Amino acid sequence: MQRINYHHLHYFWTVVKEGSISRASEKLHLTQPTISAQIGQFEEAIGEKLFDRIGRSLSLTDTGRGVFEYAEEIFALGRELTQFLNGRDVGRGTRLTVGIADALPKLVVMRLLAPAFHMAEPAQLRCYEDKSERLLAELALHRVDLVLSDVPAAPNSGAGVFNHLLGECEVCVFATPALAERYRPDFPKSLSGAPFLLPTKNLALRHGLDQWFDAKNLFPNIRAEIEDSALMKTFGSEGLGLFVAPAMISDAVCAQYGVMNIGALETVHERFYLITAQRKVKHPAVGAILDNADVFRSLGSDQVAP
Repeated sequence: MQRINYHHLHYFWTVVKEGSISRASEKLHLTQPTISAQIGQFEEAIGEKLFDRIGRSLSLTDTGRGVFEYAEEIFALGRELTQFLNGRDVGRGTRLTVGIADALPKLVVMRLLAPAFHMAEPAQLRCYEDKSERLLAELALHRVDLVLSDVPAAPNSGAGVFNHLLGECEVCVFATPALAERYRPDFPKSLSGAPFLLPTKNLALRHGLDQWFDAKNLFPNIRAEIEDSALMKTFGSEGLGLFVAPAMISDAVCAQYGVMNIGALETVHERFYLITAQRKVKHPAVGAILDNADVFRSLGSDQVAP
């Protein structure tokens, strides 16, 4: 293949955006057989299947997902170019593509990324959420500029991966006012037998919590194990159980979910890492995050792979 046919790429992109060939045909004012034929020619040209066809429905292949991500960026730049040629200020700023480990609390992510918005030329962020392992693979391919995670990249993550420990903070227990009234007295002994919503066992925070409960000889009544921190807070706001969150976002959690902070677990901490593909950070927005992560004390970086 010598070059991409951008008409074919646009037809493919429109089908994915619209969700079906029929809706794309209405959008493009073309017949469905025409669009199907053009996508078929595109697949033949690149030597890869873009869709798995199951009955009348289409699902993207791995290659299709990758092509769609590139198409999103290509056509976004096209829209900006059109605005520029029409004399409009497109306000691009510095692009920063961020991979966010899905275990991280969203309120923490917002705090960590805030410095990128307060630069002299604010960054234009593009955020993707996924498992840390998949995000690190994207980092190695330079598809993201950084990864935010609650665990450092392991030494076998690949060459040239660097962990920057932003810092750590205590973890607190939160509850609705009714549950807080019951379990705040005699904290933390009162937590034995208390209904709890806990992170799933694959998360780093859960290991720390289990160790803390064992050390204190406490036996919580585990009502649910939830991987997504926002979902756990939502369940907690309905009074289904006590839950934990980083102390740094205590006020925001209380205000947003209508709960109360009933005490800190003094030896349980959450750590937050910014992971890059270079030891020396060159991206200005990444540098701003490292230099100005409010609430954290900068602790340097360490290489985890030769």
